[in-house]
Amino acid sequence: MNIFVKLRAGVVTTSAEENHALARELAAALPPDSTLALHGDLGVGKTTFVQGLARGLGVSAPVTSPTFNIFTLYRGETLTLVHMDAYRLDNDRQIDALMLEDFLVSPWCLAVEWPEKIAAWIPANALHLDLGITPEQHHTVRLR
Repeated sequence: MNIFVKLRAGVVTTSAEENHALARELAAALPPDSTLALHGDLGVGKTTFVQGLARGLGVSAPVTSPTFNIFTLYRGETLTLVHMDAYRLDNDRQIDALMLEDFLVSPWCLAVEWPEKIAAWIPANALHLDLGITPEQHHTVRLR
């Protein structure tokens, strides 16, 4: 089963390592210049997922939440990962002031936490992932 079919069905992970492995599998299948919109409440594992994604893209640097920076750039083996946290943004018009598009030089992958804050700016072809937590405290990932 390919990763997109698996994610559309929904995946439950029981550890950060399983979450990382799932994200690495997705990274291997992503075309260049992809946007991932990561939806979910605080603490559901969005940054953990991006950490696995980064490893899958060949990023060796530590990946942390960019909440205070708004976005962080990571150089992978073949592309640049742009990790964005839109939590502190009020609307999509604030993106222009960040000059984010200047950093989206092909090939890139953009992973956006809290994309609903900047919904009008998110590309139409973005992959939307819903992340959550089950009552048993397992993590869920589902591609819309």
